[in-house]
Amino acid sequence: HVVKDLLRTIQRAMQNRLSAHSVSIGQWAFLRILWEREGITQRELSELAGVSEPTTYSALLAMEKAGFITRQKLAGNMRNLSVGLTPKGRALKAVLVPLAEEVNAVAVKGLSANEVAALRRTMVHMIANLEADEAAGGSDA
Repeated sequence: HVVKDLLRTIQRAMQNRLSAHSVSIGQWAFLRILWEREGITQRELSELAGVSEPTTYSALLAMEKAGFITRQKLAGNMRNLSVGLTPKGRALKAVLVPLAEEVNAVAVKGLSANEVAALRRTMVHMIANLEADEAAGGSDA
């Protein structure tokens, strides 16, 4: 429950900052991916974000309407759409990434660098354990 509470609190802090730029927390996830891998398909974006394709579709419609992205049909495969950033979408990186850094700084305030590093190592280890469990079929019991 502590991890869930932390995630919810971090997301709320981030959403409070994003809302001033008309970006939702869901759109933030997609923008972060697109800043690194622009031109991928909607399906790839869904997979990388870990959300369903209908969820991605809805978010992309809103992002397109806001002028953050464009979607183009791929030559040779009219069912797949390539997602690209507009200049407005690219420019958001310089504005929004510092907001995320600010949230992170607030979250770890009062912790030593060693404590933060140990927490990160622990969480990465836990993620790896759970991913291995999932790949193995779910339960070690």
